[in-house]
Amino acid sequence: MNTFSEEHSAEVVAASFANTPDDRLREVMGALVEHLHAFVKEVELTEAEWATAIDFLTRTGQKCDANRQEVILLSDVLGVSMLVETINHRAGRGSTESTVLGPFHVVASPPRELGDDVALDGKGTPCLVSGRVTGTGGEPVPGAQVDIWQANDDGFYDVQQPGVQPELNLRGLFTTDDDGRYWFRSIVPKYYPIPDDGPVGQLLSATGRHPYRPAHLHFIVSAPGYQTVTTHVFVADSPYLDSDAVFGVKESLIRDVPVVDDPARAAELGLDNPFRTLTFDIVLQR
Repeated sequence: MNTFSEEHSAEVVAASFANTPDDRLREVMGALVEHLHAFVKEVELTEAEWATAIDFLTRTGQKCDANRQEVILLSDVLGVSMLVETINHRAGRGSTESTVLGPFHVVASPPRELGDDVALDGKGTPCLVSGRVTGTGGEPVPGAQVDIWQANDDGFYDVQQPGVQPELNLRGLFTTDDDGRYWFRSIVPKYYPIPDDGPVGQLLSATGRHPYRPAHLHFIVSAPGYQTVTTHVFVADSPYLDSDAVFGVKESLIRDVPVVDDPARAAELGLDNPFRTLTFDIVLQR
């Protein structure tokens, strides 16, 4: 009889999934049970700790709403989001590396024209963001969709401050030109804390970790015939590059954001002088 015991707990529970019709689901559930039971045995989880964990997970789910995803945030701070992203989007042949989606891509970015200003609240240091989308062979990718979003100069995304920030502030969906180029006006990204007023913030506090992310812009770049990449570009002089709360930094994604003091060029671009520039070329795999 396959009765439950401490020694054989994982085998007994895994056997209950033996008739799962979906092969992949059976494989995943078996591995989950094996590792979960091994974890409980290794730390000899107490009943009080088990109850605390159940309460924590319950509150994490209850914190989610249309504009906030606390479960994704938990996955982020445990490094699971980055691991899944990296496994599923292994860069090769010089293609741009991926990183986490993050919890704030919860609204569709509005289509914008090349050169548009996405900083609708007028805050922050003006910045020209530009780059070129190519394939791994160096060929330009015209008509690529470049979806961008970032926090404002106070460190908040628009969906975190409804009624405070303009709707769809610092978001845009751009289409590359015939040479694969894109450009738009924005502000220099600023480092900021992830939301830490919920269960995930309590976990960070209890473990002595800070909630900060280094300054970055989010990108999703897609084109027919190429693999979509979800990534960031990080500001080279930002704090927290070596201790990102969600482990999203990869060295290949860090860029300098130099100052340009050129009144004529600033006037041509519609930016205050001086301004800064961020260049981020993106290479897609077929």
